[in-house]
This record gives sequence, structure tokens and C-alpha cells, in this order.
Amino acid sequence: MEHPPTIAAIDLGSNSFRLEIGFFPGSEFVRQHYIKRTLRQGACLENGCLSAAAMQAGWACLAEFGQLLHQHQVQHARAVATQTLREARNSADFVREGSRLLGGLPIDIISGEQEAALIYRGVASQLPPSTDRRLIVDLGGRSTEITLGQGLQAQQLASYPLGSVLWTGRFFGDGVLSEAAFAQAEAAASTVLAQAATLFPLGSWDCAYASARTPTAVTAVLAAPGPGANPITRSAVDWPRAPLLPP
Repeated sequence: MEHPPTIAAIDLGSNSFRLEIGFFPGSEFVRQHYIKRTLRQGACLENGCLSAAAMQAGWACLAEFGQLLHQHQVQHARAVATQTLREARNSADFVREGSRLLGGLPIDIISGEQEAALIYRGVASQLPPSTDRRLIVDLGGRSTEITLGQGLQAQQLASYPLGSVLWTGRFFGDGVLSEAAFAQAEAAASTVLAQAATLFPLGSWDCAYASARTPTAVTAVLAAPGPGANPITRSAVDWPRAPLLPP
């Protein structure tokens, strides 16, 4: 029996670069290899450009990925880049060399809406079949994608310049946690997300899901002293704030 073609997906995110390799013997994906490299390129924009150090670290990672694509004899692959490379003025330089290191594989810098659609389909495909209207929120390093849909079909897409790396650097860059910094961060987030309340009002969706590393980290923090919080609630998120602030 002929072996199914080996495929790969590469995600160049603001927090990390990821590579996944596998195949579909039927309807289920079989993973052969997965690798994640935390680069935090989203924190390395200087005057609108990726720093030289960030470029070199990214290229070293893509050289490693390129070797793995060759070793696993990948037949079909796609590489996409998100918010940091959408913003970086020197992204074309990075992509040109990065593509070469991947054996000539093109790197697509996708729009926020394209990213939201891919996120929705990826998350929805892992959920049980349902006719529920699902709201999926993906909080990344430099952007947040929000999508409303049913089944595997996304219906309303939005992307906002709000992310964990971006907000940490902007409001807590000195490493100091204070009530004033929290207030400024919350006010700025509310301004950025003001449109979302109109696009995704209460009542327009039946259930909500969070994806990406940030909500996973939040769940881990909430689970450390007790039973955790799943689903994540506003009161649960507010709980660790007081212990973090200086007396």
C-alpha cells in the first residue's frame, strides 16, 4: 500500500516558531515530528524593524526546520508568518533568506483575517461536532484574533494589535507591577477591543473558547494554588493580581 504524502506546517509567530510534520492515513492526522522554538521576535522590533539579533536567531531556527523537512522527505508544506512580520519594515529581507533556508519554500505573511480563519478552523476541528455558534479568541504575542462561526465555517473575523509580548513591553517593560501600570494596560486594551463588543455582542454566540499559549499559561497559574479555572472567568483572572502587587 502506498504511503500517504508527508506534509508539514510552519508557523512563524511573534512568540515562537513551530514546525509540525505528519500524514493523513485516513481522516485523522498522524504526527511524525513537532518542534517549537521560543524566539519572542515580537519583542525585537527596533524602530519598526526586526533587530539583527532577531533576524539571525530566526534564520538559525529556519535552517533547522529546513533540515527536518529534507530528512522527513516532506512532499507538501506551507509556511505562514503573522503579526511581527506584518509590522516589520524589513520583513521582506527576513522572508527572502528564510525561504532559502527552507529549501525554497515560500513564506506567506498572512493578514490578520486570514490568521483568524486558520485559527478558527484549527480549533473547531478539534471540538466535537455541534451546531453551536462558537466564539474563538486567540491571544498571541502581538495580535489577538477573534472569530465567530458554526461547525468548521468562520462567519465573522477580526484581528487586533493586542498581544502578551506587546503589552508586557509597553506597560511592564521595567519589570515593575503596579496598580497604575495595570490601569493603563487595561484602558489601552479596552480601546483596542472596543470594536469587538459591536462585532461579537453577547447573544451572538453560544460558547467561547480560548486558544494559544497565553490562556494556557493563565490556566496553569490559576491551577498552581488550587483546582484552577476551566472555564477561565473574570473573577479567576483578577484573583492573582493582588499577590503580584507590592504591599
